Amino acid sequence: MTVKTKTKSSESDSSKRMLLYREALNEALKEEMKRDSTVFLMGEGIAERGGSYKVTVDLLKEFGPERVIDTPIAEASFVGAGVGAAITGMRPVVEILFIDFTLLTLDQVINQAAKYNFMTGGIGKVPLVLRTQGGVGNGLAAQHSQSLEAIFYHIPGLRVVMPSSPYDAKGLLKTAIRADDPVVFIEHKLLYMNEGHVPQDDYTIDFGKADIKRTGSDVTLVAWSNMVPKSLAAAEKLAQQGIDVEVVDPRTLNPLDKKTILDSVRKTEHVVIVQEAIRRGGIASDIASIIQQQAFDYLDAPIEIVAGINTPIPFNLNLEKLSVPQVNDIIEAVKRVL
Repeated sequence: MTVKTKTKSSESDSSKRMLLYREALNEALKEEMKRDSTVFLMGEGIAERGGSYKVTVDLLKEFGPERVIDTPIAEASFVGAGVGAAITGMRPVVEILFIDFTLLTLDQVINQAAKYNFMTGGIGKVPLVLRTQGGVGNGLAAQHSQSLEAIFYHIPGLRVVMPSSPYDAKGLLKTAIRADDPVVFIEHKLLYMNEGHVPQDDYTIDFGKADIKRTGSDVTLVAWSNMVPKSLAAAEKLAQQGIDVEVVDPRTLNPLDKKTILDSVRKTEHVVIVQEAIRRGGIASDIASIIQQQAFDYLDAPIEIVAGINTPIPFNLNLEKLSVPQVNDIIEAVKRVL
């Protein structure tokens, strides 16, 4: 992937403007649509309604129905149309309301978009962004609450992005839209109303560059998406007990910033990996294997993985909460490795 961008890797910008996560995404879309006339949006309810999570609100008014397109409830069809548009030189941003529904599009995304550049000897490009959201929240039950990032992580040719903050959401989405590779951009339904600093200036964030959300010396916590705020909350509680936790957010899972993770592990000599997805076949296990192979001699304790339990997500809110990691689960895992 070749992306020439201006990068700011820290949220400590002089601008202290605060935006919601969903507002940061909206601003990224608006800026990129103004910058590049080949960028257009497709999805269910994204135009007139502004999207179920209000990420695309007011974009129809500004850019019109030819660039902000409401689609039928037919994910396979309109994702296929997006792949075709990308191959012919457009830059579509296609929204799938829930990541669960991306399962209807796997042939288009995995067998076509992900492989097109390779099968054309590097000549063909598929600058497609598939925006979707995953994870639990608000009792949406088993068919609307899954964390399926491992499916896309497994596929060569796909970039997988999972921002945890408004700053990261905007910068990474802008990079995704400018990229020549297909990008699966996964948001989290419980992050949309989170507020954070977003600079006024135009900026992008390079893929494959993790961010250390909190520095520490005793243990490394690797987490992404909605597990980052929970890990930071756990770190603050542990600090009160004299345990200094470093929180590393990969931000992009493919490409994965192995160096930042390994450097942190070599410093702290203890590691906990946190994912909302079920443990079996998860990305945490792959990251653990990388640490085991490349930093084993530095480990003072076995690697701990905190993950969702192997069950469909229940509708009941109390059971939903029990099915995925919570702050206390992370705290207990940190104490085990220490």
